[in-house]
Amino acid sequence: MTEEQRVEEFKRAVQSGRKVEAGDWMPDEYRQRLIRFIEMHANSEIMGALPERDWILRAPTLQRKLAVTAKIQDEVGHAQLLYRLVEDLGKPREQIFADLISGKSKFHNVFHYPTRSWGDVGIIAWLVDAAAVISQSALLKSSYAPYARTMRRICWEEAFHLKHGEDIVLTAMMGTAKQRAMMQEALERWWEPLMMFYGPPTPPEQDKDLAWAIKSRPNEDLRQDFLTKYVPRIREIGLRIPDPKLRFDESTGRWVYSEIDWDKLVAVARGNGPASQQRLGFRRLSYEETAWVREAITGGAELVA
Repeated sequence: MTEEQRVEEFKRAVQSGRKVEAGDWMPDEYRQRLIRFIEMHANSEIMGALPERDWILRAPTLQRKLAVTAKIQDEVGHAQLLYRLVEDLGKPREQIFADLISGKSKFHNVFHYPTRSWGDVGIIAWLVDAAAVISQSALLKSSYAPYARTMRRICWEEAFHLKHGEDIVLTAMMGTAKQRAMMQEALERWWEPLMMFYGPPTPPEQDKDLAWAIKSRPNEDLRQDFLTKYVPRIREIGLRIPDPKLRFDESTGRWVYSEIDWDKLVAVARGNGPASQQRLGFRRLSYEETAWVREAITGGAELVA
């Protein structure tokens, strides 16, 4: 069997449901796509802790402070689980973080935006995490078994985050006119990033991550699921979705929405978002200030009592 035949046989196997373990043979393209995909996921988890971190001390009650702190700890824990998968695939952790803080590797578009109000915290924890749960649930069927197993825990914890966020939004919507206006303003700023969350509607036959069964569903199907599940709920609680063209087309069974500026998504993902450099600067500073810990653990420095 030639190398090309072996690769095609592997691709057919994963498309038919075969699960791949870390120690199994895999084509180089599959390995590299796994590294890129999971590394971005891990980066998004650790960078995703930063928007809400700014609100720990400003959360309105002790209970909210504790809940936000616990959520952030969960996100950092998710990142550590995912980074370990990337390490097992052959990319050293030092290189992973070097690529992140230099801007070479990417993190999700929604984490390039600032959190200007407590309303932002609610929208992130509810709708951004809801979008993530839909995406991550599809990864439970990933052909890479260690990733699929890790997603079980992550999805379970993200479901709690979602409930926490929904409670923040509901509490505000049952509050004063000022609180309701704050939540509406936050939704208006976050709706565009949310619509970009799943990426462009790439045809399934052109999506190589689908071809390798790293993910199980096309981008647009995930976006349609999000709209179907959450548009009615958003409207039910009294929020207005800032898209006059948004409607459900009964004839096609699909949601129709305003055209999305995908060039803007690319620019944001490349580090040109409103808060991109601030977030990367914080992560860079954090990495530099903890260098002595890594050196001590690896034997590059001695611990001083």
